[in-house]
Amino acid sequence: MFEWFWNILSSLGLYYKNAKILFLGLDNAGKTTLMHILRDDRLVQATPTQQPTAEEVIIGSVRFRAFDLGGHAAARQVWRNYYTTVDAVVFLVDSCDRERFTEARQELGQLLDDTNLADVPFLVLGNKIDLAGAASEDELRQILGLQMTTGKGTVAVQDVRPLEIFMCSLVRKIGYGDGFRWVSQYI
Repeated sequence: MFEWFWNILSSLGLYYKNAKILFLGLDNAGKTTLMHILRDDRLVQATPTQQPTAEEVIIGSVRFRAFDLGGHAAARQVWRNYYTTVDAVVFLVDSCDRERFTEARQELGQLLDDTNLADVPFLVLGNKIDLAGAASEDELRQILGLQMTTGKGTVAVQDVRPLEIFMCSLVRKIGYGDGFRWVSQYI
């Protein structure tokens, strides 16, 4: 009944849905770069994340409290501490780092199998498609074991976790916007 009212408020920037989102993935996948791009639309040379960081970013009608938890082995040990009340996970994969695809698959698999995240939507971003030797979307799906995803676009799901992969280049600022629009519908 009041949906039109909320749509008007949202379009004016007066109302936002609030969401907690985690940026996860191996080190050097682009989590910190993504955070900077979403926060202030700037591309910066990021140093490896040593401590978890949080930023507030607004995408469409959703105000995200985004957490970049780092991706090196020691940082992955604290990911679990942030699962409480999380609304979505963005898992980034360096689509050029073929030597670490197996490691990325294992980490993603552990996240998808974790009962604390059973109902949480997962957006997988295959980053760095602008570089030579980048895996294609089909190849990355196969490698990560994501043959069964929920579909792109506006997709109603029932009794299944929303899960989809989008290819992107953070440096060229392409692809990730479609992914965030997709995941926003499930928040």
